[in-house]
Amino acid sequence: MLFKRIGYYTSVSCLAAMASCGGGNQQQPGAMAPQAVPVTTTKVTTTDAVYFDEYPGTVTALNEVELRAQVNGYVTGVFFKDGDRVKKGQRLYTIDPQAYEATYQQAQANLAVQEANLIKAQKDADRYHELDKQDAIAKQQVDNADAALEAAKKQVEAAKANIRAVQTNVRYTSILAPFDGTIGISQVKVGGPIYAGTTVLNTVSSDDPIAVDFAVNQQELYRYSQLQMGKAKPKDSLFTIAFGKEVYPIPGSISMIDRAVDPQTGNIKARLVFPNPQHLLRSGMTTTVRVKNASATQSVVIPYKAVTEQLGDFFVYVEGDSSKVTQRKVALGRQIGTDVIIRDGLQAGETIVVQGVQNLREGSKITTAPPQQPGAPAAGGAPAKK
Repeated sequence: MLFKRIGYYTSVSCLAAMASCGGGNQQQPGAMAPQAVPVTTTKVTTTDAVYFDEYPGTVTALNEVELRAQVNGYVTGVFFKDGDRVKKGQRLYTIDPQAYEATYQQAQANLAVQEANLIKAQKDADRYHELDKQDAIAKQQVDNADAALEAAKKQVEAAKANIRAVQTNVRYTSILAPFDGTIGISQVKVGGPIYAGTTVLNTVSSDDPIAVDFAVNQQELYRYSQLQMGKAKPKDSLFTIAFGKEVYPIPGSISMIDRAVDPQTGNIKARLVFPNPQHLLRSGMTTTVRVKNASATQSVVIPYKAVTEQLGDFFVYVEGDSSKVTQRKVALGRQIGTDVIIRDGLQAGETIVVQGVQNLREGSKITTAPPQQPGAPAAGGAPAKK
């Protein structure tokens, strides 16, 4: 009886296994092909790509000097208001000149004495030479008279040099503007002490025109040297500066490139010059230098959102045959707003995916038709029955 039950169960198990194996060879009903991914595409085109290379810059005066006195004394006059525009040669400060004027008068008196001594020595020498002609005086006395005359001449020259030195000190008691520009806040007041070469009275800087300095990488040195030799006119708007979103209305021109590259940074300083008739630019301001870069040939430009990044490489999905996409590696250039220049990898006329790329992979089928709303009839068909 036991053996009959074992045989029965064995037969049932074999039949079930055979049925299972047979069913694996049959296609499951209702299996469907992968659905197309809805995306947005665009045609690749070429255009004249115009953009600005941007660099941090610093506004600096072409001429700037600290005013320091060259004589000691006390301030007796200040002849400007802080922040005034000053003209070359305008008197700015005076230092008490009394001591220097007294020294000058003393030097003049000394000169008069030395000139009187010179006249006496000249007369003595003339007289002794006349006596020498008559052999009525010792030769030694003639030589002494000549030596005294030469000494008197040297004394007069020394007295004149002393007058020039003292006269210079008197002149230095008035401090004048060295050039046209703007003067800053005075560091001394009337009655304050001044020490020659040490005390800083003020600073004067020129501001029209004014310079903007910025650093250029040595790899761009050739380009900027060409721009300098080209002598681009200001109206070309090749060089502009911006403060945030505000662009300074007057373009500038390249003035100079420094003599050597900084070996630590690999950069070299370049200088632009801008007209500043309204004095809007002030020395020390930070700004953004904008250098127009217009490509000589047309460039492929696509929306930046069409680009995906994988391990440092950049790709776009290109539509191929049968509405299937292929992932293609591209080389990016300059980003212009929401677009980017493609240096290599795409050609005009190709179709790329710009929206929906996150749902794609190699070989995905795409559709640009709008997604079907739930319960809406299929294209060319009747509404489904409930």
